[in-house]
Amino acid sequence: MAQTILVIDDERAIRNTLKDILSFEGFEVEEAADGAEGLEMIKAKDYNCILCDVKMPKMDGIEVLEQVKELKPDVPFVVISGHGNIETAVDAVKKGAFDFISKPPDLNRLLITIRNAMDRGSLVTETKQLRKRISRTAEMIGSSAAMKHIHDTIAKVAATDARVLITGANGVGKELVARNIHELSPRANGPMIEVNCAAIPSELIESELFGHEKGSFTSAIKQRIGKFEQAKGGTLFLDEIGDMSLDAQAKVLRALQESKITRVGGDKEIKVDVRVIAATNKDLMQEVEEKKFRLDLYHRLGVVIIQVPTLNERAEDIPELVEHFIEGISNEYNQGKKDIEKAALDAMQKHNWTGNIRELRNAVERLIIFSDKKITKKDVELYILGK
Repeated sequence: MAQTILVIDDERAIRNTLKDILSFEGFEVEEAADGAEGLEMIKAKDYNCILCDVKMPKMDGIEVLEQVKELKPDVPFVVISGHGNIETAVDAVKKGAFDFISKPPDLNRLLITIRNAMDRGSLVTETKQLRKRISRTAEMIGSSAAMKHIHDTIAKVAATDARVLITGANGVGKELVARNIHELSPRANGPMIEVNCAAIPSELIESELFGHEKGSFTSAIKQRIGKFEQAKGGTLFLDEIGDMSLDAQAKVLRALQESKITRVGGDKEIKVDVRVIAATNKDLMQEVEEKKFRLDLYHRLGVVIIQVPTLNERAEDIPELVEHFIEGISNEYNQGKKDIEKAALDAMQKHNWTGNIRELRNAVERLIIFSDKKITKKDVELYILGK
């Protein structure tokens, strides 16, 4: 689809020239003869870029710029003027213009400016969409007593620097609990660094956590900063902590006790300012009895323990979760939100969700793909229950 540019200028000759040039480059071009007309067009339609003169009747370009930045702050706005001076250019950029171009515009500079403005506009839009998606992903949905208890616990522990151990089966949302603790904590402006201890080979876990010095082992061709240092001022989330080797556990214990780490191959102690949240799907006390997990590390990590229930243990939350997933997935697919029959929700509540929240979301995505305008009980039986 062609990108649309709005040209606002009181000189017809300028508008015609710009339209010819930009149309030749593959853009769709619309015109406005003054600032007031341009502003009405901007209110009614979204444009990929706006080119606007400064000196115009009814409303000058700077006034248009100020109002556009209130109405649609992300649209790229380029000021063009035959009466340009440094003060006007600086004023325009301060008020949100992407650039200021003097008349008559240099063709190459004009096209480069427009493309750069559009690229930045696209990046801004994508970033906001990603943040919105991440924010939605981090939502903990559910009004059951079990979820209310978790919310209350998070609210109390987030304000502190206490270490938290999150336990629960695969797919219950342990990472969401960790992310909510981080986002509600005084460290929210710092990074949240995640390490999946089960996904990293035991011989590399120390380098991953503590970093290494150049030449400390064969493939260490340069210095590496570990996750403890990367998480400075923020939160380090150690997922699947039960799969960490005993040697690495000993070093993590020391880091927690002394707030210091030493890179692999180094001898310098480095102070670390980090809050540690850990998670596991294992029974760590059973692991302690089997000599697979250190009891002293368990007590260091488990200042506060949050047990996340399985989906079957909070089946009353399923309707709320399903509606949440339907809305989110429909938005991702850029399609209208589908309704779901109560009978379909009832069938989903009775299902044995061995994969918990992760399985439920996948099931909802499948229903959205294959069902018609409304998700029915028959759809649930066909695409989830396998009947």
